[in-house]
Amino acid sequence: MNTVADATTNKVTKLETLPEETIGRLEWLGQFGKDSAGGVSRLLYTKEWVEAQHALKGWMEEIGLKAQFDEIGNLYGTLTGKNSNETILTGSHVDSVKNGGLYDGPYGIIAGILAIKYLKETYGEPLRNVEVVSMAEEEGSRFPYAFWGSKNIVGLAKREDVENIKDFEGIPFVKAMKESGFDFRDETKGPRKDLKAFVEIHIEQGSVLETEKKSVGVVHSIVGQRRFTVEINGQANHAGTTPMGYRKDAVFAASQMIFEIISKAKEAGDPLVATVGKIEALPNIVNVVPGKAIFTLDVRHTDKQAIVDFSEQLTAIINEVSKAHDVETSIDMWMDADPVPMDAEIVDVIEQQCNAAGLNYKLMHSGAGHDSQIFAPVVPTAMLFVPSLKGISHNPAEFTEPTDLAEGVKALIGALYELAYK
Repeated sequence: MNTVADATTNKVTKLETLPEETIGRLEWLGQFGKDSAGGVSRLLYTKEWVEAQHALKGWMEEIGLKAQFDEIGNLYGTLTGKNSNETILTGSHVDSVKNGGLYDGPYGIIAGILAIKYLKETYGEPLRNVEVVSMAEEEGSRFPYAFWGSKNIVGLAKREDVENIKDFEGIPFVKAMKESGFDFRDETKGPRKDLKAFVEIHIEQGSVLETEKKSVGVVHSIVGQRRFTVEINGQANHAGTTPMGYRKDAVFAASQMIFEIISKAKEAGDPLVATVGKIEALPNIVNVVPGKAIFTLDVRHTDKQAIVDFSEQLTAIINEVSKAHDVETSIDMWMDADPVPMDAEIVDVIEQQCNAAGLNYKLMHSGAGHDSQIFAPVVPTAMLFVPSLKGISHNPAEFTEPTDLAEGVKALIGALYELAYK
């Protein structure tokens, strides 16, 4: 395998060298934000983030792309086409979670640059612009706001959303942005009108492709999700002197609710998933019957009506169990995001290209959110996945086999060629 130094040279890209080139570039970019815990911490508008964006800009320029930032720090590298009023966009986000891995986000940027480099060297000038974007932010890891990059591109981000927010160290969003050399976009101007398609390639962050031994996933939809906080109020009492029949045990009630809800989700089957990710018991003392229990619930499906129907079922379960245990329960639904379908025509184009190239692929949905869900209501959008080892992500152990990384780049090359050169 080539070293990072070898991978930063700009020799002619060949399909057979894509595994080494892709992993080499990911390791190169991972140097910007490499942390003492063995991962990558590259948060929005930090020194590491600024250095990474400028390094990417330098690489884009070296291979002959027109590289420029927008007002808020999204970075674009453009191969200009004969019709410069139409653009096919690819890319992903450059920011990471704290102590994250090499692949989540950056793979989509590296793959995009390598794909455009190959197309430029092989086919020359495209019919339409082909552009790669290194988006400023998606994760929401530093400030309490996510999708800052893509929301600005499509015109959804608002100045008032971030003017008064700060990071965990008390640094204001606006101060960090301006010290990095960026500012708010001009909201009097509408979103870009030249974008004709957006194709994002990403690691799966799940184990479906690995389990089914597929190298590429062609994503047809991104799940919708609802999130709830359920609070059960019973009665705290002495663990030794309160007979079982006299108790209003909030944890016992919560445990029955959770068991029945998860059992119902298993009965429904894929693609429905339901997760209880956080549980609290109060007063949380070994010899006290708990008087309060709180748990969260995350429900996801590719069909909105299925989410609504399951929400009604879980509400009925909670109310029934609450009544049986003589406790009071409140249900707070604090997130309600609709499923986002990908563009059927672009999905079909990608499938055709995967078949033509003999790629081992699977048509599938995304169980996680991505920048594509922000683009899709505005720009025809599709996604590609490559496998994640053991489904691990947001972790230094994040890994995808270089051969699979290369297969993803090949799929992207085919999609961009069909969309930009035909």
